[in-house]
Amino acid sequence: MSWKLDETAETSAGTVAAGRCGSGPALVLAHGWPWSSFSWHRIIPDLARRFHVHWYDMPGYGQSDKHAEQRTSLDVQGNVFAEMLAHWDLERPIVLAHDMGGATALRAHLLHGCDFDRYVLMNVVAMRPWGSEFFDHVGRHVDAFLGLPPHIHQAVVEAYIKGAIVNDIDSGDFEKLVEPWLSEEGRGSFYRQFAQADEKYTAEIEPVFGDIRCPAKIIWGEDDPWIPLERGKALHALIPQASFETLPGVGHLPQLEAPSLVWERLNAFLSRDGEG
Repeated sequence: MSWKLDETAETSAGTVAAGRCGSGPALVLAHGWPWSSFSWHRIIPDLARRFHVHWYDMPGYGQSDKHAEQRTSLDVQGNVFAEMLAHWDLERPIVLAHDMGGATALRAHLLHGCDFDRYVLMNVVAMRPWGSEFFDHVGRHVDAFLGLPPHIHQAVVEAYIKGAIVNDIDSGDFEKLVEPWLSEEGRGSFYRQFAQADEKYTAEIEPVFGDIRCPAKIIWGEDDPWIPLERGKALHALIPQASFETLPGVGHLPQLEAPSLVWERLNAFLSRDGEG
């Protein structure tokens, strides 16, 4: 059983590419920026031995719709996450979220009434401040970046993704992370994500993090170059009911940098009764 995108769903933000495999309790994977559901492919086989695993590419990402007038900001993504749970008829899934998938699933849970059985937040975007100086710069000058020659654009994407990772990952995995952004529509969508980023969408939910209605666990790659460990600790302070665990020597993309370690930590939490 492995990652694939062999189904589609119509959402308020366009057509979404999705997949699922395995059997058991429902588990939903929420990817972040600038990734896609492919980022989970190395842990999906382990998860699928115990769970019915669901995943999708967020609108504007991967193999889902990417078009010039499309809104793909975090408010939209939170709505689409809720729509996907309804599409799959999932009332109380386990949710595993990474990067902006954290804010996406948090909005679905705290603002849109989606209930989760358990919730894992891994190196997530969830609270202010977020976004690097480069992130802010691109957001202010999107038109200039849209005019880059294709080979320069590819170099920008590759350098940006490499900036998240502190351990070598498989070269084929790296190419698959870059690939969706290299087509003409992918290039436009890549830069629109910078332009549509707005901290107000996390500010809206920060005051109610303590209202999470299920057992939760925060997992953090200690050497994350994008979202430092201190941000993970600050998030834990706002979700005191959650357990908190770090991954030594791991960067922002644990599921590809250290998939065996991630599975080990997930398995321990998901196998435990009570609050985890």
